[in-house]
Amino acid sequence: MKKTRAFLKWAGGKYGLIEDIQQQLPEGDTLVEPFVGAASVFLNTDYSRYLLSDINPDLINLYKLLQTSPQKFINDAKLYFTPECNQSEFYYEVRKRFNATTDSYQRSLMFLYMNRHGYNGLCRYNRSGGFNVPFGSYKRPYFPEHELAFFAEKAKRAEFRCCSYVETFADIKAGDIVYCDPPYAPLSPTASFTNYASKGFNRSDQERLGELAIAAQQRGASVLISNHDLPLTRTIYQSSELSQLSVRRTISRKGHKRMKVAELLAYYRAN
Repeated sequence: MKKTRAFLKWAGGKYGLIEDIQQQLPEGDTLVEPFVGAASVFLNTDYSRYLLSDINPDLINLYKLLQTSPQKFINDAKLYFTPECNQSEFYYEVRKRFNATTDSYQRSLMFLYMNRHGYNGLCRYNRSGGFNVPFGSYKRPYFPEHELAFFAEKAKRAEFRCCSYVETFADIKAGDIVYCDPPYAPLSPTASFTNYASKGFNRSDQERLGELAIAAQQRGASVLISNHDLPLTRTIYQSSELSQLSVRRTISRKGHKRMKVAELLAYYRAN
């Protein structure tokens, strides 16, 4: 199966790990993703039904719009991808408007624009919920027209929900396949990168996710979780089948610091 890229740039996106994840995911009817992010796993698997959730309302609103009005959205979004729009003054004006409006359609257009024009494709909010990623200064940001259309077509099989991972796990049934890509446990106290939404993801969340995975396994679901390979995560996932991977990080400010770091895949096989 040819790999498909997500239309969003996303820190920690799983495009580079797709083959490893595909090998671990079992067959089934429904794939559940409580941390869907840029949706690379959704795009590169073939289940008959998907339940895709995330705590970020801007992300889920965008996905729902692509599901219901794909061509209108793609046509309108394309207007933001011109040389005139690739200027810092324009970017900061869009960011200001984005943070001031509650119009979900306009926010979705601006969210895609800022994702492709902002620094390193980051999705980051301040404590007040304001998007605060700086301008990226790219020569010619790519408009992902093909990727948007592919997503919209596949979204016919999906249900999108804006909710917490805890709420999503509450609906998991026997036979479901669950893939979790939570905000990773930090490699160091200063490396935490968990503000994809205005609420963070702390150690107790990491531990809670491990508990929910065990409970889902006992109900007859299979759960696969990605995270950094750390003593903490090995302790949390100690009752799972663990495999180690090595992945190049791409969110470091300096290219020479984009080192390979060890990652874990923790698999809870259905009972």
